[in-house]
Amino acid sequence: MSQPKIYALHENPEWFPPFARAFEQEGLEFSEWQLTEGTLDLSEAPPEGIFWSRISASSHTREHKLSKDYTRAVLAWLESHGRRTVNGRRVLELEMSKVDQLTALQAAGIETPRTIAAVGRDQILKAAQGFPTPFITKHNQGGKGLGVRKFESHDELEDYVRSDEFEEPQDGITLIQEFVQAAEPFITRAEIVGGEFIYAITADTARGGFQLCPADACEIDPNTGRPIMPPGATIEPEPDQQLFSLREGFDHPIIDKYLEFTRRAGLEVCGIEFIETADGRLLTYDVNTNTNYNSVVEAQAPRSAPAALAKYLKSLQA
Repeated sequence: MSQPKIYALHENPEWFPPFARAFEQEGLEFSEWQLTEGTLDLSEAPPEGIFWSRISASSHTREHKLSKDYTRAVLAWLESHGRRTVNGRRVLELEMSKVDQLTALQAAGIETPRTIAAVGRDQILKAAQGFPTPFITKHNQGGKGLGVRKFESHDELEDYVRSDEFEEPQDGITLIQEFVQAAEPFITRAEIVGGEFIYAITADTARGGFQLCPADACEIDPNTGRPIMPPGATIEPEPDQQLFSLREGFDHPIIDKYLEFTRRAGLEVCGIEFIETADGRLLTYDVNTNTNYNSVVEAQAPRSAPAALAKYLKSLQA
């Protein structure tokens, strides 16, 4: 049986080169399908192949506001014809909603930060009254730290919500969440491909704040506003400039819980983020189904995540 063609469904070409290189090295036939605009003839059958979706919840920030719904239509079409999708329609909904992520994590017995979802500015203020200060807000359809703000008082939140600076969430849902004090100034992200834990990375919250996309194309130095590792760069940043690093030898029972969670949710490729708190908790707060990989971490890691993905896709049958 010949190896089926891989179709990569995405909307951001800047994020794709590491995967293209891994696919080429694995000898995979692949094609990029950029879901920003197009047509879909429902009277026709899809091509044969394996369809890997990596549509991001932050696609609207790149003026791709229609990508989410276009992808819903494409995945519905593909799956109705029995095509093999990786991170299919159900996973797309998980990517687009932190409410979906948090409730699914809780159902799997994984502890998450206390969170209230609110629709409407008055309801944001009402929901926040039950939180001690400081607390944070974030957008339900997130990515790239969208809408994440820390508030030291309820009056500060009201001033923001009543102002013209208020950022309306893409889906109208704002999350109010407990502010978690980390034991050390970093978060950890566990990368999982095809039911395997690949490696864990740390992200420096003291320097990166809430915007912790690990892709080289979106790694921004908060002090300069410029990319730390521009696309195509060949010189690694100095150690004191690195926001991301490999968490060597990470072995924790949470990984087994994450692997079971991914099996239950049909998640085949993801990065799951957690924080270890000053009061001794481990709280999981984000599931990234369009996971990206950092070149500095890749250089440190004992195995490559894009290569693991390429081998996993190669192992599948259409």
